[in-house]
Amino acid sequence: MAKVTGKYETLFIVNPNLGDEETAAVVDKFKSLIEANGSVEKVDDWGKRRLAYPINDLMEGYYTLIEFTSVPTFPAELDRKYKIDDNIMRSMIIAQE
Repeated sequence: MAKVTGKYETLFIVNPNLGDEETAAVVDKFKSLIEANGSVEKVDDWGKRRLAYPINDLMEGYYTLIEFTSVPTFPAELDRKYKIDDNIMRSMIIAQE
């Protein structure tokens, strides 16, 4: 039986107090995790942006958007990993139609 895959996009905000190398390492970590469980279609680094409201007394964050395809069970695992990582301030995963 063939694997059923879906298209998804994820946006996550990394703590801006990290250095450039540490921020790149966090982004690469999640990009590698997605590649190991599917395929990355597009990575769009938005850089540091002002937040709409303070999160943990911070007024900005480093935004990254990744479009990917994977099996439908993977986004739940990715969300779990986001919640475990202290450097991720907020995250969102959306299924594309």
